[in-house]
Amino acid sequence: MPWGLKRFHESRQVHFLTFSCYRRRPNLASTQACETFESALERVRQSHLLCVYGYVVMPEHVHLLMNEPERGNLAQAMQSLKQGVARRLALRAADSFWQARYYDFNVWSEHKFVEKLRYIHRNPVKRGLVARPEDYRWSSFRHYASGETGVVEIESQWTARRRERLGIFLTLKMTAPPEKPRPS
Repeated sequence: MPWGLKRFHESRQVHFLTFSCYRRRPNLASTQACETFESALERVRQSHLLCVYGYVVMPEHVHLLMNEPERGNLAQAMQSLKQGVARRLALRAADSFWQARYYDFNVWSEHKFVEKLRYIHRNPVKRGLVARPEDYRWSSFRHYASGETGVVEIESQWTARRRERLGIFLTLKMTAPPEKPRPS
């Protein structure tokens, strides 16, 4: 692990994640690549019991805002996501599809959550890919703006209201942190 990098997993925090294509190549520039990524993200969301709060698929990198998985751990979920995409898009490629690591930032407050979600949604505008966030197809912005459902289920007020209308009420599984040994 690189010097100074600290990851706080199993802390029940939301995580802001960024990972890049190998050597920042635009491996995700095509419609097919973005559709493949979204399908893989939804598969991993379901299999690892994740809540995805936001995402954007840029031509050479991805940003995610999500919780820790109920099944497995965050590293396993990221490995499954990245491997699933690479297997579908770069089966016989000479180079890797993804950079080996990912950036992980624990989101400790509502203020940081909003800041990271805005950053995610404004990224395509800042990069000059579109004029407005709602014009970019490969992000969760439209869901937040109008409740539009897409391939990836986004955890939001829209999703909560839809569940309430259907009579679905989620329960939280709370686990106590492991006890630390007491000094003798």
